[in-house]
Amino acid sequence: MLLATALLVSFLLSVTAGVSFGAVSIPFQTVWQIVINKLVPATFDPVWSAGRESIVWDVRLPRVILAACVGGGLAVTGAVLQALTRNPLADPHLLGISSGAAFGAILALLHTGLFLGLITVPLFAFGGALVATAIVPLVVYATRSTEADRLVLAGVAVAFIFTALSNLLVFLGDPRAANSVVFWMLGGLGLAQWQHLAYPAAALFVSLLVILPNARPLNALAMGDETAATLGIAVGRLRVLLFIVTALLTGVMVAFSGAIGFIGLMVPHIVRMFAGSDNATVLPLSAYLGAIVLIWADLTARLIAAPEDLPIGIVTGLAGGLTFILVMRKS
Repeated sequence: MLLATALLVSFLLSVTAGVSFGAVSIPFQTVWQIVINKLVPATFDPVWSAGRESIVWDVRLPRVILAACVGGGLAVTGAVLQALTRNPLADPHLLGISSGAAFGAILALLHTGLFLGLITVPLFAFGGALVATAIVPLVVYATRSTEADRLVLAGVAVAFIFTALSNLLVFLGDPRAANSVVFWMLGGLGLAQWQHLAYPAAALFVSLLVILPNARPLNALAMGDETAATLGIAVGRLRVLLFIVTALLTGVMVAFSGAIGFIGLMVPHIVRMFAGSDNATVLPLSAYLGAIVLIWADLTARLIAAPEDLPIGIVTGLAGGLTFILVMRKS
């Protein structure tokens, strides 16, 4: 109970800081008064300006919620993939899903235009992620291999193909739109809007409903297929199920945030340093810590180059690389 309370308080503090700090700082008390007034009208007399209310409710809060969903989704995906592949360097980008999403986003930005409004890029990115998700098992089937390392190699091959296609789209596209493409490929949360948050939130919730009950079987699978099979686990079925769920989860998150690296690789290792290797603990804590880390990474990206947004992928890449070096020294 005490741990749960501490986790909830630290999460609320992170959300509050993410909404409060920025090019225009807003006091913590004002932040929560605005939020409560939106949820329960007329609770407080509005002593703040309409501009501040818009910053809190329309700009920063949906962005922080998106950061929490994306960070949690990428981190729990990394934890699952590292156990599935028995590869400590596995992360959500390993299966080529991020590359597929990047291809879809670049296609929308440079060639089709935003004919559906701001949601065009996320929709196209999600479509590209779905295509990549479908191709990976097809490659595995065509090569008649179901081992974990073969699945990884299939993902790497698909990633190279989609990266090449993305580069071709950039080469053939309008050079004047290159800035938006580069920013999206480096990661960003600028597309966060209330009407879009249902998709990543639902993807994370449904995926956790599938992943968390399989934490114990995943422990057995991490020790080897033979060990898992002797415990009565349907190894092939479990592996396919978890690969599909994590691939789709990654695709949805990347569709709304761009390519954000190192969260899925770094966060599960940090959790294991303090909580051990039991996936019943690692998986939920990875989701929690991933949400916290990306909220603070996004806040850092907004403050470094305020009032401009620094691509969040730069922050996560630098912080993640240095942190991973420290992790390597300890393990």
